[in-house]
Amino acid sequence: VDLDTLPPALTQALIATEDKRFYHHFGFDPIGLARAALANARAGHVVQGGSTLTQQLAKNIFLTRKQTLKRKTQELMLAVWLEMTMSKKEILETYLSRVYFGGGTLGIESGAERYFHKPARDLSTGEAAFLVGLLKAPDRYNPLKHRKAAAERTAFVLGRMYLEGYLDADAYRTAMTKPIAIEPMARRKNAGAGYFTDWVLFEMDRQLGRPKTDITIRTTLDLDLQAQAEAAVLAGLSVRRNAQQGALVSFDGTGAVLAMVGGADYRHSAFNRAIAARRQPGSAFKPFVYLAALLDGHTPWEIYTDAPIDIDGWQPTNYSNTYRGEMTLEAALAHSVNTIAVQLAEQVGRDKVVATAARMGLAGLKPYASLALGAQEVSLYDLSAAYIPFANWGFAARPYGIDSIFSKDGHLLYEHSAPPRARILSQRVLRMENLMLKSVVEKGTGRAARIPGHDIAGKTGTTDDYRDAWFIGYSPDLVTGVWVGNDDNSKMARVTGGSIPAQIWQSYMQAALASLPAAARAARLPVAIPPPDIQKQKKLDHLLADLEKALP
Repeated sequence: VDLDTLPPALTQALIATEDKRFYHHFGFDPIGLARAALANARAGHVVQGGSTLTQQLAKNIFLTRKQTLKRKTQELMLAVWLEMTMSKKEILETYLSRVYFGGGTLGIESGAERYFHKPARDLSTGEAAFLVGLLKAPDRYNPLKHRKAAAERTAFVLGRMYLEGYLDADAYRTAMTKPIAIEPMARRKNAGAGYFTDWVLFEMDRQLGRPKTDITIRTTLDLDLQAQAEAAVLAGLSVRRNAQQGALVSFDGTGAVLAMVGGADYRHSAFNRAIAARRQPGSAFKPFVYLAALLDGHTPWEIYTDAPIDIDGWQPTNYSNTYRGEMTLEAALAHSVNTIAVQLAEQVGRDKVVATAARMGLAGLKPYASLALGAQEVSLYDLSAAYIPFANWGFAARPYGIDSIFSKDGHLLYEHSAPPRARILSQRVLRMENLMLKSVVEKGTGRAARIPGHDIAGKTGTTDDYRDAWFIGYSPDLVTGVWVGNDDNSKMARVTGGSIPAQIWQSYMQAALASLPAAARAARLPVAIPPPDIQKQKKLDHLLADLEKALP
């Protein structure tokens, strides 16, 4: 970085925000350290840092992130040494060439390119303030995920520039009111995988921390399946039915993310609805209620009565506002009967349902009465991942998107390590769960997801007033979840989980299954075989149904 080629506003923003006495100290700022210590003592925790730009540079070049008194002392000594061996200009140039913007983006030139598609010399005052503001916490102030926080942070930096005299009133007013257009790199270079790219870069920061050199990341993304996923979501959404946003995530049986669509168009909105949006899943949560019942000793063939119920004054009803009377648990799940799901949760115990969901990966739920009907918010990513053990023969799976990370000279910096295989569902319980979830697709609310020649299971979900619609489904070792709705939470036109979401799911999964080797395509889900008396009753029911259809 050549400081003479950079806009003055960039270094002014940096000094005003990070180190206003930069030109007057010798590596560390006693006044700043004293003020930070006093503020932290008053607050009872760290609320201010007293590090100068030189100290930050010393830390970034020579030291680890470990917070110890010894490391702080080393930081001070190295900062003084840097001041003795380098000019203030050289310190700023070195700092700006190594500054970190998150997601593997090192240096001011890379930051300007990543967010504004321009060289640093062309940055406006507002753009410079934005990039400087990002340095404090690159993820917390990432405008793609936290737009309001990023705007507030940029305004804070501009305010510091004004207070320190770098901007007069007119320049400050202009910078505060001029729009800042963010144009992330992923939008231009690989718009289709933009949502996945953003997520992987965040995960890289979490796994590896700040990289010291350029890196290469190998991911789990299947570009062919990604293209199919994008096409399926885009084709399935309907402006006429006010279903204007959607998301999809697809995993293999190990938890590897094969495809991720976070919205209708990354170029218009980089908010990742597959990861960051939390919505009520509705009946797509019911498989975990029924799983808790199976673990408690119940079977799919037990008879329950679909009738009005009252739980401490709460009277849940069915989607159809009608009641079917006696039916098996298998049929109740297939037709998404609310009253029986609630009865099961009450009988088994809500705490057991919460524990079962946590066992499958959905932690943090509360044992409220409405738990059984999916009234607590989850992300599409988490909900879909919780279905993986149904598809992979009952084993726990930890979702991931990064296979490995290499330095620019080829050294392995990180490699995904799969945990030891741990069975969390017995074959008996898994077979019964799969039987019920196959019935959802074969003769229940999920019929639109059927794919001839393949074992398909899953569950629909629809929330009140058609604000959210879900379909989470699976075949052997392949799980995909779809959500459809609107960012403003407005009602859709009678869009249920069994309509647009199931259709999107079917479109994507048909292509995904066709891409598998012949042996994988021929795989079947393990399912329970009904007892002989149940089989006889089913045959009788089918015969009576056929006779009824034949009557004039």
